[in-house]
Amino acid sequence: MYFLVNLLGVAIFLALGVLFSKRRKEIQWRSVGTLLVLNVFIAWFLTSFSVGREIIAAAAAGFTWLVSVAYEGIAFAFPDWVHVPQMNFFTSALLPILLVVPMFDILTYIGVLPFIIKWIGKGLAFITKEPKFESFFAIEMMFLGNTEALAVSSLQLKRMKADRCLTLAMMSMSCITAAMVGIYTKMMPAELVITAIPLNVINALIVTNILHPVRISEAEDTVATLSDGGRKRQPFFSFLGDSILGAGRLILIICANVIAFVALAKLIDMLLMLVYPDLTLENILGCIMFPFAWLMGLDATEAFELARYMGTKLVTNEFVVMLAVQDTLATYSAHFQAVLTVFVTSFANFGTLGMIIGCFKGLVDESKNDLISRNVGYLLLSGVLVSLLSASLAGLFIW
Repeated sequence: MYFLVNLLGVAIFLALGVLFSKRRKEIQWRSVGTLLVLNVFIAWFLTSFSVGREIIAAAAAGFTWLVSVAYEGIAFAFPDWVHVPQMNFFTSALLPILLVVPMFDILTYIGVLPFIIKWIGKGLAFITKEPKFESFFAIEMMFLGNTEALAVSSLQLKRMKADRCLTLAMMSMSCITAAMVGIYTKMMPAELVITAIPLNVINALIVTNILHPVRISEAEDTVATLSDGGRKRQPFFSFLGDSILGAGRLILIICANVIAFVALAKLIDMLLMLVYPDLTLENILGCIMFPFAWLMGLDATEAFELARYMGTKLVTNEFVVMLAVQDTLATYSAHFQAVLTVFVTSFANFGTLGMIIGCFKGLVDESKNDLISRNVGYLLLSGVLVSLLSASLAGLFIW
């Protein structure tokens, strides 16, 4: 019975996407169907065999190494920020952008990155039926994280239309950063954390294809290069200097937006608690999420527990939930462990909204920023639906 409820949940989560879709008539159902079949296979493969998880873990380890190199540069200037038991958010998540962005910009300057995007994107587009850049961005986002993937895509973002930028903003709600994988796997079941990574990527493509389908011409399905438009390239070190300064400016914008969004959420909590002490955003969202938790194949008691954690995660972040459950998770059923772990393994929360909006403000023009800012609700809805779908699909194979 619970398996059938879980299966029904997958269908309902997809139906919710259709219900809130901006352009139902333009949904490319062939693409959605292909991606859904692919994700069911991935969920089965990663929950049943270790080899797939080892491949994902190895790739994540490579990007974690890259971030560790960035920490060496940070430690040169601020050793007391790095050589600590737990780095703060600014150091661990934002300052590595100072290495990642210039490195990818160098790859763009010498033509390597556009070549990779073109051919990997073409291969992925053949499978997913999505545009080349969106397909590649999904893979890039899987390991780099949202702000880093957006930052290294600045050239493309500046040259694509606003609708496609909104698609990438919605997709960015559903990833994690490779640097965090090692931390997550120490707090939650490692095989489930690894399973969540590719599931989130494919589901991000599915959900954006349903919520915000964008049709583009063959002429638009291109990869931007520095030589587009016949422009003369800057001297290398002038280009590199601009890249580093741009990365630094981006970090400050993201940090300011995160602080503001988290503080505003806390202010709303404090005002609600003046009305009634237990009236908080976490509890409100927990009540709203209860039917969705039940639809993931749980009995009422476990569904209530899961809904509370889901509400907490959306208002705060995944670390708060992981810290709360890491010592007691083993007392729950295997199915509960699977759906909770996969659901929380993403950056879908209010703080991430601030990061993404801040990132776009530092990268694109005002008209594109305005479109993204007008669709904050869709960004959050996209992140929640992706997390629900990923958790439900993983849960189908773990009981």
